[in-house]
Amino acid sequence: MSIERLRRIAGDQPAGDDSAGNGPVNPAQVLEETRLEYEQVQKELSEIDILIRQSSTEVEKLAQRNAQLTNKLRTMEANIDTVPRQDIKEIYNAAQEAQMRLFMMRGQVEQLQSRQETLKRYAETLRQVLNISDVVTPLLESGEAKRAPVDEGSSIIKVIDAQELERQSLANQLHDGPAQSLTNLILQAEICERLFDVDPLRARAELTELKQAVTNTFQKVREFIFDLRPMMLDDLGLNPTLKQAVEDFEHKTGIACNLTISGKDVRLPPHIEVAIFRIIQHLLKNVRLHADASHVQVTLNISEDKATATVEDDGSGFDVAEALASAGQRKTIGLSTIRERVEMLGGEISIDSAVGKGTRVEFWIPVAL
Repeated sequence: MSIERLRRIAGDQPAGDDSAGNGPVNPAQVLEETRLEYEQVQKELSEIDILIRQSSTEVEKLAQRNAQLTNKLRTMEANIDTVPRQDIKEIYNAAQEAQMRLFMMRGQVEQLQSRQETLKRYAETLRQVLNISDVVTPLLESGEAKRAPVDEGSSIIKVIDAQELERQSLANQLHDGPAQSLTNLILQAEICERLFDVDPLRARAELTELKQAVTNTFQKVREFIFDLRPMMLDDLGLNPTLKQAVEDFEHKTGIACNLTISGKDVRLPPHIEVAIFRIIQHLLKNVRLHADASHVQVTLNISEDKATATVEDDGSGFDVAEALASAGQRKTIGLSTIRERVEMLGGEISIDSAVGKGTRVEFWIPVAL
């Protein structure tokens, strides 16, 4: 929901103010809107499920087509001197088009799956709200619970603000990264097309470079998707996903990073796994951007009643109080928002750091195994 909608539903508009055509929203209306929202989300989930099935079928067909064209290319390259120039051009164009369509369709499937998971979590939240309505409504009607406006300082507003800023950051990364790379690929493809008739040898060299550029772009997109929403978190769980994230962090930054996992090797509730992964991911990002560290130690322990994680580095450190105040003012997904997320899940977090002495962040979240 948008911030404006939250404020309207919570009755932030002054009593008696009908300037927008509505007065303060009563609890019954809130629940009715929640019910309608839940039904709409369920409808969208059904539509997305159909799209995923259709897109997955198309991906399978394109993969078969791509394999056939790859075999043709190999045969042609083995007999390049006897193949007519027009045939070479047609096969390369067909292969390029098939690879691009396959790449785009796979990306579409992954985006749909990510959207599906997000909607499922949203639907579960709405369902829980509706389930407790029988308890909340009598309290509201009896006056035992008062409606409180959502103000700028509330946790939910800060979280939404931070999420919107994060989405803006992701949009900028997409524009400067994959989108720009795809534009360059199109230009390279046009160059190859023009060279076929005037300089086949150079066209072949350009095609080799184009193939490498496509491979590099595809790898960057895969990394971007992993950072955005790793599919293996849903499929394999938290432990393998953390291992992959730590390996990628070490490879990209050159900072030695060790991961120690102990306790029970079990799957946790999805929202707990996502929360732990995102917090560790962001703490590692802080190390990369700010710590100037040479080594990072990440630990995760799952016991009967809680999951405990630490991220410790030997970097430059910082003033904790100043950093928390600054993060709160910027409304970014920083330390203050991380603390709020942990506390909303019923856990605790401790941040131990000082200038020149490295940083150690430890948090735990309750679980019921």
